[in-house]
Amino acid sequence: MTFQEKYGPWALVAGASEGVGALYAEALAERGLDVVLLARRQGVLDEVASRIREKYGVETRTLAIDLATPDAAAAVTAALEDLEVGYLVYCAGADADYQALLDSPVAAAEAMIHRNCTVLVQLCHAFAAPMVARGRGGIVIFGSGAGFAGVPKLATYGATKAFDMVFAEGLWAELAPHGVDVLGLVLGETDTPTLRRTRHRLGLATSVDDPPPGAARAEDVVADALASMERGPIRMPDRKVRLGSRGFFPMGRNRMAAMMTKATVKAMEPR
Repeated sequence: MTFQEKYGPWALVAGASEGVGALYAEALAERGLDVVLLARRQGVLDEVASRIREKYGVETRTLAIDLATPDAAAAVTAALEDLEVGYLVYCAGADADYQALLDSPVAAAEAMIHRNCTVLVQLCHAFAAPMVARGRGGIVIFGSGAGFAGVPKLATYGATKAFDMVFAEGLWAELAPHGVDVLGLVLGETDTPTLRRTRHRLGLATSVDDPPPGAARAEDVVADALASMERGPIRMPDRKVRLGSRGFFPMGRNRMAAMMTKATVKAMEPR
């Protein structure tokens, strides 16, 4: 089965306006998938969509929706009722503020939880069901090494990314028997416009054009994710994150997930 046959005809990429999300959308278009680009800024989405259409000759659709709003998932699913989405990429949810919990209104933390957790679950629920019915499809959930443990100024963000990682593992165990691939992509520092802007705002770079030292390239992250799609549930593209994770999870996240899945299934068997 070709990539297009397994994951097509349409892909939905949330967070597709720039950085890893935009590159992921391009990579999927290069493999023959039509692409829905989802983010907040219509103008930027139109630019990405135009570039993809001209370069790869696929169809595109744009959705300018703020995923932190209460009805975001309903708006997305309503707009795509006529499409067969076989590949979902949830790349939204970076934390550009880098502030302590009490330095911002509680609404900011609530919006992040909604965007990074609630809407993710809602969209997976909506689009995974047809994938299961077809016996094929793929879901990629972007996580972060910040989810390994809580740290100052990333308390809420790190907690949401811990949720995303465990959710990806559980969803992988549930959907793999039905032919649907799930990959939790746990990133370290990655060279994206958001990271560059954040570093500049914090005084860590003299310009937004300065590449973050030691950060992974966004292109490499996308290539690694596509190569690892069938080897879930968790992939850490950044070697530094993989090595560091061994201290937190000596047996490895994938082995942990497989063991927990086996133990849970056994525990639930009729006696």
